[in-house]
Amino acid sequence: MTVAPERPSALAKVTRSATTTPGRLSLLAVGLLVLTVVTGIVAALTVQAKRDTLDDLVDHREPLAAAAQQIFRSLSDADATAASAFLSGGVEPAALRTRYEFDIAQAGAALGKASSDVGGDALAADQVSILSQQLPVYTGLVETARANNRQGFPAGAAYLREASGLMRSKLLPAAEKLYEIDYDRLQAEQEDARSFPWGALVLILVLLGALVVTQRYLTRKTNRLLNVGLVTATIAVVLALLWGAVALLIEAGHVGDAERNGSQQVDVLVQARINSLKSRADETLTLVARGDGPGYEQEWQQLAATITGGGPENLLRQAADLASGDSANGVVAGEVRQAVDNAEAWLGAHRKIRELDEGGQYEEAVKVAIGDAPDSAATAFGKLDKNLITALNAGREEFFTQTTKAANSLSGLVPGLFVLGLIAAAGITLGIRERLREYR
Repeated sequence: MTVAPERPSALAKVTRSATTTPGRLSLLAVGLLVLTVVTGIVAALTVQAKRDTLDDLVDHREPLAAAAQQIFRSLSDADATAASAFLSGGVEPAALRTRYEFDIAQAGAALGKASSDVGGDALAADQVSILSQQLPVYTGLVETARANNRQGFPAGAAYLREASGLMRSKLLPAAEKLYEIDYDRLQAEQEDARSFPWGALVLILVLLGALVVTQRYLTRKTNRLLNVGLVTATIAVVLALLWGAVALLIEAGHVGDAERNGSQQVDVLVQARINSLKSRADETLTLVARGDGPGYEQEWQQLAATITGGGPENLLRQAADLASGDSANGVVAGEVRQAVDNAEAWLGAHRKIRELDEGGQYEEAVKVAIGDAPDSAATAFGKLDKNLITALNAGREEFFTQTTKAANSLSGLVPGLFVLGLIAAAGITLGIRERLREYR
């Protein structure tokens, strides 16, 4: 009985082939091609992921953070406006009533937008739930206070203070927490967009090293200084590396500008405006309470320090430090400087209110608080609020401008990497095939 010879395994064939020069060249070609394909895929996916992140920042993440800001800002303004309207006595001015209703409508619309993104975040969902449940309660208390005030009943002041207490104990803390959650998500995406793709860089450097080693090996074996195919492949990889590195560095720079001159600055300005609105509500509620509001005045002093104080907690000075003199932030810097002056004017008007009120001149104090005279608190606060709104809008515009520039810096990079990868693969194939033909 004749025994058939055992067929060598695939591994044995590869091992035996690797002992010959043609076999080694074939293995080098396969290895380089596989490494080229893997590197190209990883690099392209990395760049595309960054581009998607930048698009999401502009189209989704920043608008949602802005919606959370809007809830916070609108509710704070509604509280301050309701107090000023109440202090007017009887039928409140139509302008204040319109502003209050607009604030509530804006808060409701922004809440609807913000609630669309809570997803699986239980903490964010809790804040949306609190806001949805308590906002109707707040507006109901304000309407009751308004009805009592129109009829001259003293109970109106109690209802207004209860409404303001609800705003400060539940609504504003929930709005602030929701904003913090969305702002943290915004920062996380900005950090992701700004991070350098070290994994793709390592693969490209390994591919370059492999190409250099292969060319040196061929030079020793063939005594030919250059292999045109492999040189072409090396040039393609170097171009991909340089293009990608420059594009990503430019992109990271624009994302950094969007964060520093955009989202960070807007965050500081939002805090400044909210504190100013809370202070304005405290200022008027102190008068509404008619001697029963020392707590409001104490809070006013604490909040005013963040607007007019000379220490590092002064939010307007922080915003001025962040602002630069170019593009939209030139607008921010100018508005912040004016805001500092108007905040000082408001501080002076507030001191006059307290002097008049404590001196028994209540009606005169009310006129300074809500009147339209050039030196009234309402005038100074109105100018300050306008400065902050303009600066906020300019900061958001700077965010969009810089983030869009970051996305544009990556334009064409993915297809460019694909084309350069094909050139590198073709160069490897042709370069080693020419050497293999010499052994046939």
